[in-house]
Amino acid sequence: MTSALAIAGGPKVREKPFPAWPIYGTEEEEALLEVVRSGKWGRLAGDRVRTFEEAFAAYQDARHGIAVTNGTVALRLALLAAGVEEGDEVIVPPYTFLATASAVVEVNGTPVFVDIEPDTCNIDPAKIEAALTPRTRAIIPVHFAGQAADLERITAIARRHNLVVIEDAAHAHGATYRGRKVGAIGDMGCFSFQSSKNLTAGEGGVILTNAEHYERLCRSLHNCGRLPEGIWYEHHLIGGNYRMTEFQGAVLLAQLARLEEQTRTRDANGRYLNARLAEVPGIRSLARGRDVTRHSYHLYIVRYDPAAFSGAPRARFLAALSAEGIPCSGGYPVGLYAQPLFANRNFGPFGGARRARPDLRYDRADFPVCEQTCAEACWLSQSLLLGTREDMDDIVRAVWKVYEQREDLKT
Repeated sequence: MTSALAIAGGPKVREKPFPAWPIYGTEEEEALLEVVRSGKWGRLAGDRVRTFEEAFAAYQDARHGIAVTNGTVALRLALLAAGVEEGDEVIVPPYTFLATASAVVEVNGTPVFVDIEPDTCNIDPAKIEAALTPRTRAIIPVHFAGQAADLERITAIARRHNLVVIEDAAHAHGATYRGRKVGAIGDMGCFSFQSSKNLTAGEGGVILTNAEHYERLCRSLHNCGRLPEGIWYEHHLIGGNYRMTEFQGAVLLAQLARLEEQTRTRDANGRYLNARLAEVPGIRSLARGRDVTRHSYHLYIVRYDPAAFSGAPRARFLAALSAEGIPCSGGYPVGLYAQPLFANRNFGPFGGARRARPDLRYDRADFPVCEQTCAEACWLSQSLLLGTREDMDDIVRAVWKVYEQREDLKT
């Protein structure tokens, strides 16, 4: 008989930790010292950020990269470059980090939420056109958890309605769609290098594009509105100083050398977990999209059915799994529309949405798939998927143990 659950005092399935994050070594240390000793710490003086922009853009199959202070700024500048202004609406999914929608508010646009697909947690293309109005200017599909959204259908909708597609690829470093890396399949793509991300310098972001005019606009906007051919004290656009530091550029170059192998490991481990956990009643892994050729697994997500676990609530399941040595969480507890910022339309000085759409009530939103996902999802972070096959087997053993002892979850 399986041992008692660790949450009830039994032995853990796993005592040792999973791989720590971030992973670093002498490469990062030497790169940082080189920048310190150079005295060229800012992007305008050095060459580390420029070198990283070129290297990351090439890695992601894009022509241009503009490195910025964080992923939120990347989204906001991309929206400005797309021409979004007061009165314009932008389609976004509700199951995502705040920045996907708050960046729209910060350019005085109006976020319009569209529900997600139950099997992928990505925006549902079948529901986009019903949300379009004459005011719609752009779509921001999120490659949630590291899985590419259905870009073929989304870009087709955008072409029909003359809309800009800005990929939110904060989770999707190295992810591929039909064999092509995401980020410049749409008009622009935005990545984050925040501490938890699959490629990190603690903070930072980048905008990718294949379009010369978007590259020119974003580069100006991130550099105080200057133009490449202009002089230093000559400002043409309402930009700011959103430049990345040379320290971050140096760290990211070192981290980039690790990314390909790490992404292959995460994808292989994600596939393995999908196969093994499919055997556990009440646990359903997310499906891979039809054209997803590589998943970067910033998150590994399963849906939990309490009925298969004798009615035990998800919180109890997560606590039991964590006690067995498998760190996990329930992810987002509510959709963005239920956040006080949107429910109360607390947009501060960015009143464009209030003025343009006084009828739009986020607090009366109806997104059943998002609601269900908030209630059922269980998340494992990307660093767990950098483990060995034996580490993945520990995850599977722990889930099976909790299932087999499910009656104990109710106590």
